Amino acid sequence: MSLQNRFNSHLRRALLLMVLVVGVVRGAAAEERLALVIGNSAYGTVTALENPVNDARLIATALERLGFDVTLISDASQIAMKRGIAQFGRELREAGKEATGLFYYAGHGVQSFGTNYLLPVDVALADPADLDLVAVEAQSVLRQMYSARNRTNIVILDACRNNPFSTLPAFDDNGLAEMQAPTGTFLAYATEPGGVALDGAGGNSPFTQALAEALEQPGQPIEQLFKQVRVAVLERTGGQQTPWDTSSMTSDFFFSAAAAPSDTLEELQVWRSVQAAGDPVQLMLFLRAYPDSVYAAEARRLLESVMEYELATGKDSAPSASRSGPSPDEQTQLAAAQQAGSAAQYRAFLDRFPDSVYAEFVAQEIAALDRGAATDPAGPPPEPPAREAEPPAEPGAEAGPVTFASPLLSDDPAVSGKSMAELIGMSPLFPPVEGLPESYWKDKTCASCHQWSKERLCDQAQVYASTTHRSLDKMHPFGGVMKRAMKSWAAGGCQ
Repeated sequence: MSLQNRFNSHLRRALLLMVLVVGVVRGAAAEERLALVIGNSAYGTVTALENPVNDARLIATALERLGFDVTLISDASQIAMKRGIAQFGRELREAGKEATGLFYYAGHGVQSFGTNYLLPVDVALADPADLDLVAVEAQSVLRQMYSARNRTNIVILDACRNNPFSTLPAFDDNGLAEMQAPTGTFLAYATEPGGVALDGAGGNSPFTQALAEALEQPGQPIEQLFKQVRVAVLERTGGQQTPWDTSSMTSDFFFSAAAAPSDTLEELQVWRSVQAAGDPVQLMLFLRAYPDSVYAAEARRLLESVMEYELATGKDSAPSASRSGPSPDEQTQLAAAQQAGSAAQYRAFLDRFPDSVYAEFVAQEIAALDRGAATDPAGPPPEPPAREAEPPAEPGAEAGPVTFASPLLSDDPAVSGKSMAELIGMSPLFPPVEGLPESYWKDKTCASCHQWSKERLCDQAQVYASTTHRSLDKMHPFGGVMKRAMKSWAAGGCQ
């Protein structure tokens, strides 16, 4: 394994540990799935239906197997339906932005003046003008979902049976009207707008039976899954019923993801947390650790967006509590690892302090130690790919006392004569992360993504000043002169 690959392996490990700590704070809500399933069969004043309660039970069972926390309501009155929808909305809001909400309804449904209504079992209607007083507006479900501001919502309506109020004057619309899907929402209907769905001759409706079967097949994005349902229903009904869907989804959704290798699962886990955090440093570390990731293009777009926002507003995309510096225990364990010079000691440090300011440097120490311990009979590992050149470190940069405000000497006119205090507010000369496109760092200040201050810079400089020098192999955004100056500055007590 090449040095570059070994370094990337340790960098991924450090990044994963950092992400896992963040994940503990977010809690299980980041993966929470909530579903409200309602099936109405036993109508009193309109035609009773054979299958909706069976359909609801079938879907509830399927969703529970897929990790949904399901609330099942059968033969619900208007009050029970409205209470259930309101409670579902509260739970979805509490679940957080990463939650998925799903609403499934089987039973009678009608439209009036372009508005869809779901009928409770106690519905009693003598005048079409009173429909909103005795039924439940389908839009109320979308309002509850919209209020939660969560990433993904799914509404499935198997509710387009024959109009139970066809004998009432001026009430001759069949099926349901098409609704507008709020951002992040997938709407699925048992049949096309204005069409009539079959209740089914067996124990379930053709639509729900096909849906339950499709849910058991892993690895299908939701759009593909409902396309499969449409094909199955058309075949089973002889072309009489065409399921319909509309989407405003902004991210991929799988009811059941296909099995993936462990390294792919690790990459996905890291990406989801980095994506949710929206932190530029985590995004750059992700791109460094997974340069060929299927999520790399999306990570670059998000990084560009986050950095543009921070530069335009002067705000951090993911504010965090201010930190005065590493704890004494953290410094003690790092010193012990440096003295031992053992990869195991450094790994123990990362296990205990995964989000340490020293984490990236420690990962490099591990990579360098692994390189030194390699016993490849074919010879030393190949050199990593060529990267953008930086000026060599200048021995003279360490001569004399170096302070935070003293000017540095360099052959590079962009650095020479400037102090560290000035440089950290300037645009970097070299990419902070290898391979990072120029549009993300050229003519942008380092402070915008590193939150550099004198204290934080001193923490990093202490690593350069340690008894081991492997950390000096890391390319610095201001070149070798900055690394040497930081080493001398730390040796003098960060004055």
